[in-house]
Amino acid sequence: MTTQYKQANQPNAMQYNNIYFVGAGGIGMAALERYYLSRGLNVAGYDRTPSALTAKLAEEGVQISYDDSMDAVPEAFRNPADTLVIYTPAVPASNTPLTFFHSGGFNIIKRAAALGMITRGSKAICFAGTHGKTTTSSMCAHILHCGHAGCNAFLGGILRNYSSNLLLSATSPYSVVEADEYDRSFHQLTPYIAVITATDPDHLDIYGTEEAYLESFAHFTTLIRPDGKLLLHTGLKLVPEAAASVDVRTYSRNEGDYHAENVRSGDGSIHFDFVYPGGRIDNIELGVPVDINIDNAVAALAACHLAGELEPESAAAAIASYQGAERRFQFHLKEQAPNGHVIIDDYAHHPAELARSIQSVRALYPQRKLTVAFQPHLYSRTRDFADEFAQALSQADEVILTDLYPAREEPIPGVSSEIIFNKIKNSEKLLISKEDFVNTLKNRNFEILLAAGAGDLSLYLPKLVESLKC
Repeated sequence: MTTQYKQANQPNAMQYNNIYFVGAGGIGMAALERYYLSRGLNVAGYDRTPSALTAKLAEEGVQISYDDSMDAVPEAFRNPADTLVIYTPAVPASNTPLTFFHSGGFNIIKRAAALGMITRGSKAICFAGTHGKTTTSSMCAHILHCGHAGCNAFLGGILRNYSSNLLLSATSPYSVVEADEYDRSFHQLTPYIAVITATDPDHLDIYGTEEAYLESFAHFTTLIRPDGKLLLHTGLKLVPEAAASVDVRTYSRNEGDYHAENVRSGDGSIHFDFVYPGGRIDNIELGVPVDINIDNAVAALAACHLAGELEPESAAAAIASYQGAERRFQFHLKEQAPNGHVIIDDYAHHPAELARSIQSVRALYPQRKLTVAFQPHLYSRTRDFADEFAQALSQADEVILTDLYPAREEPIPGVSSEIIFNKIKNSEKLLISKEDFVNTLKNRNFEILLAAGAGDLSLYLPKLVESLKC
């Protein structure tokens, strides 16, 4: 049985003058560093490796050290009464500053808990789900930013409109947060509006069973403020456990309290009408014209309406100007029809997400040959969903499967890309190493290429584009 909502008894970061980050060079950590700087706090931190990002943070006022010693920690940040420490688990426990902070009585929290603090002090719009949360949250943030309301947004991808995963407002009461279910991080949040896009089972290495995964989402709904709202995609297995006072609504492309009507596609564009309780916005054009973004746009617009901040004209213009997040249907090459190459990069790494991505590309280019290059992500996910991945990939005309990207996991005996490869029904399929990716594609007569997965295959796409120009 999950616990009902109660105000979390945790400190507010704003009671401190100094915030110290252990693992300061991560993109998620950088967003928090910039946020606290904008609030007038002193920010410092440690990271093992210099990067373009850490150099930029230093220019903006973050005191960053690459020296794993207490000598590198500024004197002002050594007082536990005046310093909050935020860390990433990627930093080993033996790290000298982290050891000092642990032994010195400092308040030490993870990034998720810091986001939780921000949500408790704002009207937080939190997007959760197996897939779709990066796009829907960044769309929502872009709509609010383009309107009068504004927002502070902490996104899971770099929004191409701003070349950043952070939006700031000194006056807005809203925060937009991508709510990550991976290690139950979203249980740290206190949503004013919670949006759940999908609950297809994932991260079974953490949760074990689909039931436990769904229970985690159910618990997330108990954290919604008593005066809050819950927006659910239709057809989810999830049974929410939000307080009775929470306003629960539904959405999807075709049905629900919020939905699309009169969808028109052609000549590389998609238009639709957005229907919401009490009104509609006609002839909205998608800035990133893929079928899956109709659902995503409906969710983003619905969240703004639930917040009382839907400005029809401004919202329609924002959806049209939305350029997408990096690696979410990002076009690397778009040559002229009928024979030009098209290369699309997409983060899809779950079978349901991959299937929808393939269907979206099919809808855009119905008469052309579709090649899907897929890099499986995680041994456990490959083991758990090999059949489903193979079924999704079998929708393509040609499949190129690369070696598995292990990320955080150690190898599992008998698990490799080959267990997916053997189940793919296509006659045109190839299993290669990622190092052979560019040469393989360069020498094949592909037309439309969808490169998918959460690994590092995207790093090879600029090289492929260059090779095609030679």
